[in-house]
Amino acid sequence: MGSAAKKDDEEEALHHQPLLVARKGLQVEEEENLGDLKRRVWVESKKLWHIVGPSIFFRIASNSMNIVTQVFAGHLGNLELASISIANNVIVGFNFGLLLGMASALETLCGQAFGAKNYHLLGIYMQRSWIVLFFCCFLLLPLYIFASPVLKLLGQPDDVAEQSGLVALWFIPLHFSFAFQFPLQRFLQSQLKTSVLVWVSLLALVVHVFVSWLFIYQLHFGVVGAAIALDVSWWVLVFGMLCYTICGRCGETWTGLSIQAFSGLCEFLKLSAASGVMLCLENWYYRILILMTGFSNDTKVAVDALSVCMSINGWEMMFALAFFAGTGVRVANELGAGNGKAAKFATKVSVVQSTIVGVAVGSGWQTWVAYINVGCYYLIGLPVGIILGWIFHLGVEGIWGGMIFGGTALQTIVLAMITVHCNWEKEAEKATMHVQKWSSPSPNSQPSIKH
Repeated sequence: MGSAAKKDDEEEALHHQPLLVARKGLQVEEEENLGDLKRRVWVESKKLWHIVGPSIFFRIASNSMNIVTQVFAGHLGNLELASISIANNVIVGFNFGLLLGMASALETLCGQAFGAKNYHLLGIYMQRSWIVLFFCCFLLLPLYIFASPVLKLLGQPDDVAEQSGLVALWFIPLHFSFAFQFPLQRFLQSQLKTSVLVWVSLLALVVHVFVSWLFIYQLHFGVVGAAIALDVSWWVLVFGMLCYTICGRCGETWTGLSIQAFSGLCEFLKLSAASGVMLCLENWYYRILILMTGFSNDTKVAVDALSVCMSINGWEMMFALAFFAGTGVRVANELGAGNGKAAKFATKVSVVQSTIVGVAVGSGWQTWVAYINVGCYYLIGLPVGIILGWIFHLGVEGIWGGMIFGGTALQTIVLAMITVHCNWEKEAEKATMHVQKWSSPSPNSQPSIKH
């Protein structure tokens, strides 16, 4: 009886053995897949943070120079702080957003060219960007020259408008530095040469603190000294990155000045303009909010309060902008190499780690994002801010609430939904065709002029 029961147990064990083996095999396979996923996430995270980490430091240091200027101006008086805030955040800020957005076209072009191993194109793209942005700087000069009458026309008090107009004139050298600094930064980021950004920005910040102290407290130049200090510091950024680029540290991507930079400028201008509209619509939204506070009862205090809030928020935004740049470069690199799945995986890792999408730049979706920015910020965010600020009498708090919840949050949700439903293989095919098109030599091209 015992032997029969034992025999039945053995037969039952043999019957279930294939199932147990299958389950064990499935478990091993799942563990291997999980291990492979962890390894891929780790590798992608290292690639992402190789860009994001230095980018965060660079942006925080650059933004800190603006804040240091506001701190020094605040010690001069409320009028001086208000004039620096309006000149820097409104006049310079309007142009900053447009030029920064136009330079973002390089994140698409340089990132995809680097992924496709067409290294020589990066230097040509950067030179084209220099030409386009420098030309735009001249077109934007009237905003600086006629800043005072424009601000008065927008309802700002005469003393604030006059002082802001004076500061705006002294910010013209800063304005022209954007034409070279923005393309240089994206040129270096796209080829993962990010450590130089840390050292250059640190040097510029130290120089800025010293020069601000010298011009304001020792030479007594007042608010003009604060503006000159900011001019000097931003040009330190330009010359630092330029020296690194042309002194042999970018041998494959910088082959000297090239006549090819003047070919294809029309198409380059179209892509740059689309990028500029995408970012400046978001950037201008914040500048409009500062102008709106000028209609309050105590203009100087209201502008000063909102400027301080935006400065603090600006530090936080530096993290988001760094992920924006890092994700754009990673997506562009993979799309340029024809790896649609890798681009999608890079997007997932970045979104999980940052909760912010910068993906649209790497893929070249600038035009679509411009429409989204108009809808979220101007059709929803701005009216909500006006309603909360004036109808519900919440003042600066209402304007700030409309900006955050009506504009920024909604834009993030919409972009996230678009990214999730994107066909990444199709985007990789488009990127490959894009690189091939732009890498085609011009019939009028000539050899580059090397240094």
